[in-house]
Amino acid sequence: MSDPSQIVTTAHPGLSAAEVAERVARGEVNDVPVRSSRSTREIVRANVFTRFNAIIGVLFLIILVVGPLQDGLFGFVIIANTAIGIFQELRAKKTLDSLAVIGEVKPTVRRDGTPVPLPTGAIVLGDVIELGPGDKCAVDGEVVEADGLEIDESLLTGEADPVLKKPGDPVMSGSFVVAGGGAFTATKVGREAYAAQLAEEATRFTLVHSELRTGISTILKYVTWLMLPAAIGLVFSQLVVQRHDWQEAVRRMVAGIVPMVPEGLVLLTSVAFAIGVIRLGRKQCLVQELPAIEGLARVDVVCLDKTGTLTEGGMDVSELRVLAEDRESYVRQVLGALGEADPRPNASLQAIIDAYPDGSDGWRCTEALPFSSARKYSGAALNGPDGDSGTWLLGAPDVLLPAGDPTLTEADGLNAQGLRVLLLARTARDLDDPRVTDDVRPTALVVLEQRLRSDAAETLRYFAEQNVSAKVISGDNAVSVGAVAAKLALPGAETPVDARKLPNETEAMATALDRGAVFGRVTPRQKRDMVGALQSRGHTVAMTGDGVNDVLALKDADIGVSMGSGSEATRAVAQIVLLNNSFATLPSVVAEGRRVIGNITRVATLFLTKTAYSVLLAVLVVCTRVPYPFLPRHLTLLSTLTIGVPAFFLALAPNKERARPHFVRRVMRYAIPSGLIAGAATFAAYLLARVQYADAGLGADTLGAETSAATLTLFLISLWVLAIIARPYAWWRVALVAAMGAGFLVVLVVPWLQRFFALKLVGATMPWAAVAIAVAASVALELTWRWVSRRFPA
Repeated sequence: MSDPSQIVTTAHPGLSAAEVAERVARGEVNDVPVRSSRSTREIVRANVFTRFNAIIGVLFLIILVVGPLQDGLFGFVIIANTAIGIFQELRAKKTLDSLAVIGEVKPTVRRDGTPVPLPTGAIVLGDVIELGPGDKCAVDGEVVEADGLEIDESLLTGEADPVLKKPGDPVMSGSFVVAGGGAFTATKVGREAYAAQLAEEATRFTLVHSELRTGISTILKYVTWLMLPAAIGLVFSQLVVQRHDWQEAVRRMVAGIVPMVPEGLVLLTSVAFAIGVIRLGRKQCLVQELPAIEGLARVDVVCLDKTGTLTEGGMDVSELRVLAEDRESYVRQVLGALGEADPRPNASLQAIIDAYPDGSDGWRCTEALPFSSARKYSGAALNGPDGDSGTWLLGAPDVLLPAGDPTLTEADGLNAQGLRVLLLARTARDLDDPRVTDDVRPTALVVLEQRLRSDAAETLRYFAEQNVSAKVISGDNAVSVGAVAAKLALPGAETPVDARKLPNETEAMATALDRGAVFGRVTPRQKRDMVGALQSRGHTVAMTGDGVNDVLALKDADIGVSMGSGSEATRAVAQIVLLNNSFATLPSVVAEGRRVIGNITRVATLFLTKTAYSVLLAVLVVCTRVPYPFLPRHLTLLSTLTIGVPAFFLALAPNKERARPHFVRRVMRYAIPSGLIAGAATFAAYLLARVQYADAGLGADTLGAETSAATLTLFLISLWVLAIIARPYAWWRVALVAAMGAGFLVVLVVPWLQRFFALKLVGATMPWAAVAIAVAASVALELTWRWVSRRFPA
């Protein structure tokens, strides 16, 4: 066959360079900005202009006015956090953008009579764009050439069946070719195209539809409502209590409000996602929608298309079995002519073309029926060099032949070995006859050997270990698919199911899917129905595929995963594209998702425990009308050592636990009781210190001594909360908790740090009493966590 890039088309040569330049000058360009990530401006704005940054920023300005500067340390922490967030998201953006260029779909456009691949953004009004199986229509247009061109518009119109297109028929952007080929002229480009806005939104880097993000937003909404009354009450109470020193009142008021804000929670979530994108990017995995990382971690069923996923895309002809009295050389010529008749052959036909490259000499195709995944066969009307003419079909034996035909027994024996078998048959009917497959005459069996992916068995084993059910859903013969799956040691491969025998009702189909693991002869429409049936049982379903027959199922699955070598339409609807075509990359994606969700759940518990005890302390202070027990610098120190630094390490640690739903409930069931225990114990230590130091003659240092005792109690309790959340222990987790404890000890013993943080333990009785209260609170925490785990299981 000729190289398509060298073909010069005279019927519809496309635009000349001068015509293209004129249209570009007039702005008639397909300028829809399809981005894989947010712009730099959006990233900066999203990290800087947040509700909590505004609150913290105002409080920081107040402290700058009132002084001293060490009470404004929380402001510098927020600046650093924001800078880290921006830096990591920009790194993620760079990764995504570079991968998007590698994986960018480039339609074939005729310019000056020569087909050239161009980015979708370079298409202009009037361009002639070629179409083949799996190609996605980039813009609206009108068909100018059609060779059995069938286009699926279901993603746009809901129309179930592919539409046969003829010259003059309209083409809508967003639809895709399922069979045949042709060309169309672009009539609407850019934002005027039918699906332009849909396509722009669908492929933009986004954080929507994420339970994690939605859950955090819900939590922050509740926190805001709690903060407002507590903060207002604190302002008035401190101004009344400290009326002789308004500056001290302001400092204590700020100290009470700042820890209520879980400012680092959103930051760490964004950073965890961004680093996940960067890690996956290094493995040539393009995440087109960010929640896909999270979503794949929640998956409990993964549906696999055999071809291109478990097996490599290519295959080889291993044997030709002639069934009729025809000579083998004659059959080879027919097969070569059938290959020559299809300008865009699929993998099976390409293997035949490679095996019989010179077989088509002297043969002429007068009519062709392109292969369709729904039909399972292709055909052509051929005229031979000796005047012999006939209509030939090439496809699945069990589709072309009636049940009981002896040829099927021979084909089944080959399928049982994991081989793909195609039947070459002659028919007396025309190709456009609905009964073209009736009374066909078998001529030969073409045996194709499929190449198993070297990494497929290990990947399937990983999913089994992670309690993720694998379902192989293929259009091939069920026995053949089962044999391939058996070679990969997939449980259930020994009992493959022919999808033609599956019930149509969703509930009955779901039952059959739960029982089986390998399904053959599945139509594209059935793949979509099977995904829906599994979802109806509460399963989170991932679908992998690379062919046009997988598009509908990929679109409906919770997570669609496409191979980088897959069709344009497949890559367009998938949330994750494996650019290296390696099925073995999927475990890495699952691991990243589990790391993000599991670790953010841990980290959120830390942050919201702080919010809970801060609100309780504020309420207790207002009710008892005592000075707030802390200055801003004390809580900045505690937050850094027991939340900020450890949370960063915990958020990026490996985590293999499968993600579970109800994020808000799972976080709050621990955070609220932990915060209440910490707040009550700290306030008890503070009140005890007020009694203990009332007559100690400390003068102006009395409040400082009381604050130091309360700080010691709160630190020890917070450290124990960190120790609980860090479980199960590894050496680095133990070292992390110990290092945070050592950091606080250094502050207590180094004189200049004592002065800087205004921390000085006075006497021996009260510090030891503070420790005792912290130990009692820690025991209460342990008992509460165990009770909550039993009473409110996740």
